[in-house]
Amino acid sequence: VLFAFSLLIVFRIIPFWLGLAVIPAVLFFVDKDALYEVDYSLLGTFFFFFIFSGNLARIDAVNEFFSFLLEKDALIVSTLSCQFISNVPSAILLSRFTSDYHSLLLGVNIGGTGTLIASLASLITFSEFRILYPEQTKKYLVMFTVINLIFLVVMTAAAKLFFLG
Repeated sequence: VLFAFSLLIVFRIIPFWLGLAVIPAVLFFVDKDALYEVDYSLLGTFFFFFIFSGNLARIDAVNEFFSFLLEKDALIVSTLSCQFISNVPSAILLSRFTSDYHSLLLGVNIGGTGTLIASLASLITFSEFRILYPEQTKKYLVMFTVINLIFLVVMTAAAKLFFLG
C-alpha cells in the first residue's frame, strides 16, 4: 500500500509533502524497525547531492560554463559529471543547460557506471558489502572501479558510434 502511495506521489497525483507525513507515520505504527534500519547518512548524502546540484545551477558562471560544454558534447559532459555528483543529480543539474535531451539521457544513464559515487545504487551496494565482508572492502573497490571504468568507456564509445553517430 505504501509503495502504491509512493507511486502516486511520483506521478504527482498526491502531493509529496503528504507522503513525507504519511509514510513515516504509518511505518512508525506498523513497522517501527524499518525506521531504525534506514541508512540515514546515505539518505543525507542523496539529499545534499540534490541541494548541491540545484544551487550550483543558479550561479551565472556555472550556467555559462555548463551551457558551453554541453553545446560541445552533451554525452561526454553528462557522463563525466556523474562521476562526481552521481547520475540522478547530474541529470537534474544539466537538464537546465541543454536541449539535447537524447545525449543527456544517454550520458547520465551510462554515467551511472564508473566511480562508486556515479550511482547511489552503487553506494548502497558498497555499504551492504562493507557490512557483510569488511575484510574484502579494498578488493571490492578495486574490482568495482576497474570493471565499471571498462564498461563506462565501452558504453560511451558505443553510444557515440551507434546512437549519436
